[in-house]
Amino acid sequence: MPPSAAAPPLEATVEIDAPPAAVWAAVSDVRRMPEWSPQVTSTRLRSGFDEVALGAEFTNRNHYGELEWTTHATVTRFEPQQALAFRVEENWQVWSFELTPLDGGRTRLVQRREAPDGLSDLSLQLTEGFMGGVESFTETMRAGMAETLDAIRATVEA
Repeated sequence: MPPSAAAPPLEATVEIDAPPAAVWAAVSDVRRMPEWSPQVTSTRLRSGFDEVALGAEFTNRNHYGELEWTTHATVTRFEPQQALAFRVEENWQVWSFELTPLDGGRTRLVQRREAPDGLSDLSLQLTEGFMGGVESFTETMRAGMAETLDAIRATVEA
């Protein structure tokens, strides 16, 4: 599929005072995303999938202001205590978490949003028409990523 629009990668990083195993226990279960993300209100594994693993499919319910929508995603990378990634069907974006062990039993957690195939026409139309445009919504996503990582850190360190 040809790229519809270039989308620069977005990335946020946090250091967590916990070992990778503890961080992984939280972030590897995408069903917990509503606990941390300011945009995700519900995440459910799709019928036929009992656990989060490579190839698992799930549905997210999202909101932005008064707008609400559903997305469908597939886990494309699942490397215990190292990395989790999933691709969203509707907008072609790939979201990931990467864990790096640090000295003293700490972990660096990186959240990344990439669009290797560009952004879908549907995503562009909705973003331009209802979310203030790509540039504005990108800043909202960047802030949301920082909020998500801070919330994950607070959960894991508690």
